[in-house]
Amino acid sequence: MISASDRENAVLLINEAIKSGASCKKACERLGITERTFYRWKKRKADTDSYEDGRPHADHSNPANKIPAEIRREIINICNRPEYASMAPCEIVPALADEGIYIASESTFYRVLREEKMLNHRGRSEAPIANLLNNAVPLQR
Repeated sequence: MISASDRENAVLLINEAIKSGASCKKACERLGITERTFYRWKKRKADTDSYEDGRPHADHSNPANKIPAEIRREIINICNRPEYASMAPCEIVPALADEGIYIASESTFYRVLREEKMLNHRGRSEAPIANLLNNAVPLQR
């Protein structure tokens, strides 16, 4: 990040160069910034009377559609119950719907299980095994 004093100096130098007949683009190139950055700094000064970078003070709150922690725990608890332990989320969600319970969508179940590293083969059948190519050398006749 460039300090506020360095930004102010850069804007003053570029404005001076423009008054002397240089193009804004060339003046910005000499200082190693883009025209867009120069105009953004000028706008920030006009709006807030400061060249200070606004990123550290920006609102970094959670998105409105983020799954609450209690819902995540409930999904994990349900998936760990013995009656659902061998079922995939595509089977768990409809089974819960048959009981009149809706917690989250199927994709949310998959996402939570994947983030918790619990999304592995769920079921009574064996997990599929990748077929390896046959590396045997053919017989020569």
